[in-house]
Amino acid sequence: MRSIRRTVYMACAACFAMSAGIAQAASFDCAQAQQPDERAICASRQLSEMDVEMAVRYEMLTGLVAMGTRGDMQEAQHDWLQNRARCGASRSCLTSMYRARINVLKAQYQQLKSRGPF
Repeated sequence: MRSIRRTVYMACAACFAMSAGIAQAASFDCAQAQQPDERAICASRQLSEMDVEMAVRYEMLTGLVAMGTRGDMQEAQHDWLQNRARCGASRSCLTSMYRARINVLKAQYQQLKSRGPF
């Protein structure tokens, strides 16, 4: 269990370290950003870092769960992305959306971890 937690933290740290010299380090290509929410994320270091954290947590979790659960998670992520788009360029809305999503992913990890062993 500690090794999984360490892996998550290492992945997050690596993503943040790689982005240290880059103004925008979202989990997607900012050069391709066209929607207001995407452009707002690319324009804000805080939102960009939250996007990377959320993406790393999501990818890590989907790699740890069974296919049925993975499908449910993919559907939930798709729904979340649609809801995020409704924020438009509102940084406060986007920040709130990311905080909520990261908390959900943290809770899912804790639930998975409690079932252990790995």
